[in-house]
Amino acid sequence: MDEPRWKPTRRPLRTVLRALIRFAFAVLTRLHIEGEENLPETGPLLVVANHFHFIDPVAVIRAMPWPLEFIGGSRLPNAPTGVKWLTTLWGTTRVRRGGSSREALRAAEAVLSTGGIFGIFPEGGSWASVLRPARPGAAYLATRTGTRVLPVGLDGLTEVFPSLFRFRRARVTIRIGQPVGPFEPASRGRAGRESIDEVGETIMRRIAELIPAERHGVFSEDAAVRDAAQAAAVYPWSHGREG
Repeated sequence: MDEPRWKPTRRPLRTVLRALIRFAFAVLTRLHIEGEENLPETGPLLVVANHFHFIDPVAVIRAMPWPLEFIGGSRLPNAPTGVKWLTTLWGTTRVRRGGSSREALRAAEAVLSTGGIFGIFPEGGSWASVLRPARPGAAYLATRTGTRVLPVGLDGLTEVFPSLFRFRRARVTIRIGQPVGPFEPASRGRAGRESIDEVGETIMRRIAELIPAERHGVFSEDAAVRDAAQAAAVYPWSHGREG
């Protein structure tokens, strides 16, 4: 394949951080990565994953062979200082949760248009432990740029710190699915928004295939599970509290 035009930023620093992340996962977890044969050789690529814990971005960095860029929240209220420090050093494209950021989306488009790898969590935050509907960002980027989407399922990360206090390593599984797309560009207006919503649902269902059934939430085949997940699907920052 052709050499991508995209050149990741902070390459030396990110090389060091990736080494520290690999060491941390080796010490703190029993890590199992599945589906590495599904990894494309190069970009452009949009990497998406479920978001149940503040260390999910670190897990995606651990599983991916490339130094990817990220969209992340402008604030991380539930994360310890060390994690906030790591995201600052790595360098993420910041977006205000509960709103939109044209600058962030333009930055992501620029990375993808030059063959880069960009990571985004479609749910928009880690406030629940089951899948919620996708926010429009990931689907917008997929349809706007015609980039393939790589679904990733993360399981067990919520147990890393509780297990640490029990002096044992948490079992963490990262499953990498087959790329999906490219998707057709969305039209303008209501039809375009409906198209983006459909792409978002497709992306989330591909992620659901990679995590345990009890985590499928609003995408579960069990109506009772879907009903129970509706409360968790309510966006917690819709009443003015940003996170």
